[in-house]
Amino acid sequence: MTGTRKAASASRTAAPTSGRRRLFNYPRAGRGRIHRWVPSWRFVLTSFLFVGAVGVGALVTAYARTEIPEASAFALAQTTTVYYSDGTTEMGKFVENNREIIESEEIPDVVKDAVVAAEDRTFWDNAGVDLKGMARALWINVTTGKRQGGSTITQQYAERYLGDETVTDYVGKLKEALLSLKLGQQADKEDILSGYINTIYFGRGAYGIQTAAQAYFGVDAKDLTTAQAVLLAGVIPSPSKWDPRVSMADAERRFDYVRGSMVTTGTLTQAESDKLKMPKTIEVKRSNSLAGPRGYLLDMVRREVVAAGLTTDEEIGAVGLKIITTIDRKDQAALQETIQKDGLLDGSSKNLRAAAVALDASTGAIRALYGGEDYTKVQQNRVTQDRAQAGSTFKPFTLVAALESGRTLDDRFNGNSGRKFDGVKEPVRNFGNQNWGNISLLRATEHSVNTPFVELNLELTPKVTNEVAIRAGIPADTPDLKDVPSSVLGVAAVHPLDMAEAYGTLASGGMHAEPYIVESVRRLGGDTDVYRGAQAPERVIEQEVVTEATYALTQVVQRGSGDKAKQLGRPVAGKTGTSNENRSAWFVGYTPQVVTAVALYQSGENGSQETITPFRGYREITGGSAPLDIWTSFMTKAMDGVPVVDFPARAVPERPTTTPSATPSEEPSETPTEETTTPTSATVPGGLVGVQEKTARRLLSRAGLEAVVVYREDANIPKGLVISTQPGEGTEVPPGSSITIVVSSGPPPEPEPEPTDEPTDAPTTEPAPPATPTPDPTPTDAAATPTSEG
Repeated sequence: MTGTRKAASASRTAAPTSGRRRLFNYPRAGRGRIHRWVPSWRFVLTSFLFVGAVGVGALVTAYARTEIPEASAFALAQTTTVYYSDGTTEMGKFVENNREIIESEEIPDVVKDAVVAAEDRTFWDNAGVDLKGMARALWINVTTGKRQGGSTITQQYAERYLGDETVTDYVGKLKEALLSLKLGQQADKEDILSGYINTIYFGRGAYGIQTAAQAYFGVDAKDLTTAQAVLLAGVIPSPSKWDPRVSMADAERRFDYVRGSMVTTGTLTQAESDKLKMPKTIEVKRSNSLAGPRGYLLDMVRREVVAAGLTTDEEIGAVGLKIITTIDRKDQAALQETIQKDGLLDGSSKNLRAAAVALDASTGAIRALYGGEDYTKVQQNRVTQDRAQAGSTFKPFTLVAALESGRTLDDRFNGNSGRKFDGVKEPVRNFGNQNWGNISLLRATEHSVNTPFVELNLELTPKVTNEVAIRAGIPADTPDLKDVPSSVLGVAAVHPLDMAEAYGTLASGGMHAEPYIVESVRRLGGDTDVYRGAQAPERVIEQEVVTEATYALTQVVQRGSGDKAKQLGRPVAGKTGTSNENRSAWFVGYTPQVVTAVALYQSGENGSQETITPFRGYREITGGSAPLDIWTSFMTKAMDGVPVVDFPARAVPERPTTTPSATPSEEPSETPTEETTTPTSATVPGGLVGVQEKTARRLLSRAGLEAVVVYREDANIPKGLVISTQPGEGTEVPPGSSITIVVSSGPPPEPEPEPTDEPTDAPTTEPAPPATPTPDPTPTDAAATPTSEG
């Protein structure tokens, strides 16, 4: 048996020798059907060594070809510049003058020790990369899907300041590691650390240790204490979160971590660490590049770019972006001039705040914005962060809801003041406590009459009104946007940008567009945009409904409380608004191309809303006074040279006209009759004053005119008699025109309470008190107070 097995074994062993041995023996010759596919250990080892040799060769080649770029050229390439909409006129640069490179000898050793302890404890010993850290990060990335960093100081320096951008892919990380290895071999460790400390972002707009020391403590880097150095080293990974002004708890946690790490690295003793106390920081000082109204624009640009994920707030000044905004340079200059230099706010209270924004009606692009006098003094943007009660600028949302429900502009309502409604504690009063009698929805819109709109809001339900407002662009979480009867009168506290956005939906024919300030972004040296701010508009209201609503708002300008806007000499639609006790005043108006919102409000020392102190000869500040003046002045400049465009034509006639027709005779007439034509004018009949209301209505109807009745208390004229007309008797007017007749309602029964335009509920959110405006010393002629306002 033994001899037989040996023979068989020898036979199998000898089998391969019958032929020539193959250089690459796979599949293995002379093996069974299964074993021939199992590689031998020699094959595995050879293959591994071959692949390893190829990989090493590739890495050696890549390492040899890796070049260390010039840091100064990189820093220059990474400046982020912001431009106006023309793409060539510079608006500003982020951190343009907030980096000061200092010599390594000027950086205290305690700063270097703190940064090494916080960021890379093995810095002085590693070769530029931390293989253990990279392996750990790779394992976490692969097994959990979470991005985990494993970078040394050398790698961070290579990644952020010697490369084109922060890399997250594995190929990019490999290139970064090779560059770090070469830096570790060829560059001095002291130079790498000093370059890193000189350029890393510390928050507060400060790049590098010198400007960081000044931003946090008001001292030069050479004068930093140990505690101050520990704090600054601690904020490096996330300045926007770990700055003490953002979160003291997080800052203290990082402070403890860094001083503990310094004990570990031997640069502090435990006793020295225990003695360290959290240092106090100074108030944030903004760069002069953000001074004036321009700072609010640059801050909005920063926020949008960061929100788009293109960079972080910490790195936007070092990633090399060319940002083109939507801001029209001419329009922006016109808006600032109107508010700051035209004298329209002369004599106003130091607590008065003016906010304004203009949008492209079709796209939502912000063309001009006034968020305050100086961003470096007050970082609260009045247009995007402050709120004020909307007042009667909210009525168009109820108007749209009514038109969507089948109501028309000719539907009539009781427009008298002092009416009581279910669910409303106090009687609703019109502006000036004026009675309007039986009034059409169109007239109620023109003159911002409160009582018909409250009645309509209750009929449709406040929920429907608010739903229209939200569709148009008012955020659903707006304070005091509640389903209450008074919602139509604008008790909600809105941002001026919200109102411009919502009215932009009307201006664009029912297409809602999100406002944006960044037109495009591309990286320096690139030829394609990496971001565009415009979003496709979405239809939220039908065109026919918006056309009717816009027509009604054009009549606010032509016949009602916004008549000053007629000075533009082009189609304009808009709405005035005044909140309860005149604590805010608005005019929001639009042409087919541009929508602009102007808001005035007054803030007390604690941020509470105050009644706006009258100025420039106005008895009170309403939407039809100073806000409309600002709107008209700005839009006159902004629309200069812009083609005149009409709003879409209505599907129904603007005014009903009466065409007289002859009564046919029983027998034919031998005398030819003249062809009947529609009259081109009508005359306000005489004899209206002193007659009964019913008689006056009949006379006006016979003349082809519409009577609008306004009741006025008068102890000297019997109840029911006409006191006066507007226009006066004998005036030539277009056929179908509305003639106001003032009718006596008799003597007042008792003194009325002080009239209010809106309910007494105040918004729960008050605007923060920004900087005090400085009016231009040159006065202008005072304008008269309008007789009606909403």
